[in-house]
Amino acid sequence: MMSSEQEAREAARAVPKVTPPLKKRAPTLYAIIIFKLIKGLLCIGLAVFIYHEADKDMGADYRKLMDSTVVKRVFGTLKLHPESKFFTGLRDSVDKLTETGTRHAAWGAVVLSLFPLVEGIGLLFRVPWAGWLAIGESAFFIPIEFYEMQKLAITGHFSWSIAIVTVTNIIIVWYLYAYRDVLFRHHV
Repeated sequence: MMSSEQEAREAARAVPKVTPPLKKRAPTLYAIIIFKLIKGLLCIGLAVFIYHEADKDMGADYRKLMDSTVVKRVFGTLKLHPESKFFTGLRDSVDKLTETGTRHAAWGAVVLSLFPLVEGIGLLFRVPWAGWLAIGESAFFIPIEFYEMQKLAITGHFSWSIAIVTVTNIIIVWYLYAYRDVLFRHHV
């Protein structure tokens, strides 16, 4: 006969220890997280800059910026045209901004920054809804980017920056969708 202490030890050995499965490393997911967090932090930085510049003549500052040699060199490298419809429209919009409008734009940039920040933090903790939010947000811009590339192709121009952003968004959508069950599995 076994003592009750020996029986308890035997029973403890018979019950397998259940350890929760570790989440596998996902370097591509970490790259997406870093990309989202940097994007969100840049938007926050832009918001702070815009907010502090609200009482200045932003139209004149914008024109000076666009005429600087650094911007011209960067635009030349990226094959962006400062006289394109986008940049001339941006210049006209900046000229019309009032101090109140500028502060509203700063708060809009804060709201815009919340999406990638929430996505990045949610992906870091592997929350399933954050994966779906990242998929939806990235997928939303793909048709817009294709449209912009098509417009540029018609005029005989090509923009590497738009192509890189488009490919990045396609990779994000594909990766998060294809591996959603592995990356965001709930452990019970």
